[in-house]
Amino acid sequence: MKKLCILLLCLFPCLNIAAQTEEYAANYASAPRFKALVHYDPHAEEAHVQFDKQAMEFFRKLTYGEGWIMETTTSLADYPYEKLKDYSLIISLNAALAEPAQRAAFQKYMENGGGWMGFHASGYNDRRTQWPWFNEFLGCGPFYCNNWPPQPALVECDTQEHVVTRTLPQSFVAPASEFYQWNPSPRKNPNVEVLLSISQKMYPFGIKDVVKFGDFPIVWTNKKYRMIYLNMGHGDEGFIDATQNLLFVNAFRWIVSRDPQGDPFKK
Repeated sequence: MKKLCILLLCLFPCLNIAAQTEEYAANYASAPRFKALVHYDPHAEEAHVQFDKQAMEFFRKLTYGEGWIMETTTSLADYPYEKLKDYSLIISLNAALAEPAQRAAFQKYMENGGGWMGFHASGYNDRRTQWPWFNEFLGCGPFYCNNWPPQPALVECDTQEHVVTRTLPQSFVAPASEFYQWNPSPRKNPNVEVLLSISQKMYPFGIKDVVKFGDFPIVWTNKKYRMIYLNMGHGDEGFIDATQNLLFVNAFRWIVSRDPQGDPFKK
């Protein structure tokens, strides 16, 4: 018995060292991992402002523990490229760009590895917008039509192989929103990967303004850029559904993880 005890005491340091050399399951940050800039328009229509306020609170909660730094702005006028490049991600909440200098800074930012997560009206453009590059960036044609009033929609994952959708069910009911349809559809662009679409089962879709047919992607990425566009963003119900919230977190994390400076979640 005495010899057994001595043997165990001799082996214990070796077992302890082996345990310490195994990779730990968690990765705790000792400092903020990255910076993101939230851009919103306080003068937008009421339903857009409602969504934006809830979105800012949603993303603010993701900063708990100072895992990353969230800054907000109502204008990109004071953000030339040299300043924008410090941010891993721009989150556009129903905020479009009209000024030439802001458009130029944003374009340079995106063409040099910048990250973008755009919601709803941040992607709105029509034949009056006169920003051809933005259509190329989104990977689709201009705004075509929409359902009205806002209502829930059955949506389907076009793929569950993508990081953004692999934890989502194949279909789910998204909370009430106004959804934009585009023409040509982003699906026709070989550089675009559509992740989520309004189900064809929804047609006719709407009460006042009724969409009768057509391809209806609502979440996609243009693979030429580090970006994702999400068509949700109208009204005060955008964050009532856990599945849609998971979609938003997945999209946010995926864009940040592809930062040219390296995946901050591995630091």
